[in-house]
Amino acid sequence: MSASVNLTRAAVSLAVDDAKVTPGLLGFVVFAVLGVATWFLLKSMNSRFKKIDFAEEPEAPKE
Repeated sequence: MSASVNLTRAAVSLAVDDAKVTPGLLGFVVFAVLGVATWFLLKSMNSRFKKIDFAEEPEAPKE
């Protein structure tokens, strides 16, 4: 019985306190940089798609 109590106490002491763990400024900066990079990538992709001139040629007749 005492082994299970000791394991429970160890688990409780190792548990992360939700009040102390926050993403902070670094987390916000990383998230913002990822968002801006995604926006630039999508803008670049759309401009490249607009440059594509796709004219489908008719299929050659089968003999």
